[in-house]
Amino acid sequence: MENSSLPETNSSCADCTGRGHGSLNMSTTPVSPRYYITMPVIYSVICAVGLTGNTAVIYVILKAPKMKTVTNIFILNLAIADELFTLVLPIDITDYLLLQWPFGELMCKLIISIDQYNIFSSIYFLTVMSIDRYLIMAATTKSRKVSYRTYRAAKIVSLCVWSFVTIIILPFAVFAKIHKEQGRSHCVFVFPHPESMWWKGSQIYTLILGFVVPVSTICTLYATMLCRLRHVQLHCNAKALDKAKKKVTLMVVAILGVCLLCWTPFHLSTVVALIMDIPQTPLIIGISYFITSLSYANSCFNPFLYAFLDGSFRRSFRRLIDCRATS
Repeated sequence: MENSSLPETNSSCADCTGRGHGSLNMSTTPVSPRYYITMPVIYSVICAVGLTGNTAVIYVILKAPKMKTVTNIFILNLAIADELFTLVLPIDITDYLLLQWPFGELMCKLIISIDQYNIFSSIYFLTVMSIDRYLIMAATTKSRKVSYRTYRAAKIVSLCVWSFVTIIILPFAVFAKIHKEQGRSHCVFVFPHPESMWWKGSQIYTLILGFVVPVSTICTLYATMLCRLRHVQLHCNAKALDKAKKKVTLMVVAILGVCLLCWTPFHLSTVVALIMDIPQTPLIIGISYFITSLSYANSCFNPFLYAFLDGSFRRSFRRLIDCRATS
C-alpha cells in the first residue's frame, strides 16, 4: 500500500501525498523484494482476523437480546468502522502488488475516505466511551442514576460521531486524485500551490483532530476517574469496592495501552516528517511499513479488547452458536 506523510522530493508531484497510514510517501519508490511479499501477507492476516473478529462482534450485539446496552451501541459502531476498513484492505493489497492504482478516481476517493474514517472514527468512539464511563462513575459515587443515558440517546450520539467524522474527512476526499508518475497511476492527495504548506497543514490537521484532542480528553477523563475512585470509601463493602477499582484500572490500562501502542508511532512519525527531511533508505522504509501495519492492526485488537474480554459477550456468542448448531 502506498504510504504518505512526507512529500516525495524526487517526483514531479513533489508535494502530493499518497493515501494510507504510513510515515513516508513511497508512491514512486521501488518496492524492495523483501517487502513485496511480506507486507501483503501481513495485511492479509490483519484483514482475515479483523473481518472475523468484527463480524462476530456485530453479529452478537445485533442478535443477542441481552447485548442491547448503551456501551454495546458504541462497541457496535466501533466494530462497524473497523469492519469497513478491513473490507477494503484487499483493494489496498492489490494496489500494492500492482505498484499502481487500477480502480479509477471515484474509487480512489471512496477508499481514501474509508481509510480516513478508520483514523478518526475509532479514536472518537473511544472518546465517547470514555465520557460514558466517566458519567457512570460520577453518578455511582454520588449514588445517582444517569437518567439521560438511554439506548436511544446512545444511537443519537453515535450518529453525531459519524456526522462529525464525515465533516472532518471531507477535505481528504476533495484532494484525493489520480496522479501519473513514470507511466503509472497513483491514488494520492494532490494539493494546490503552495503544495508544501498544504501538505504540512493536512498533517497538523490530522495530528490535532485525530490524536491530540481525543487522546488528551481520554487521558484526562480516565485520570480523573481513577483519582475519584481512589478516594471513594464505602465501609460496608470495602472488598467489592477494591475489586471494582482493580477492574476499572485494568480496563483503563488496556484501553489506553492498545490505543497508544497502535497510533502513537503513526502520529509521532508525522511530527518527525514535519520537522526534518527523512531519506528513503531501506531501514526507514521498513520502519514505515511497520508503523502502517501497527495502525492497521488496531482494527484487529478492538474486537478482543472491547468484546471478547467481556464474559456476557462470550456467553451470548456461545449461546448463538449453539442455537445455530442445533437448528
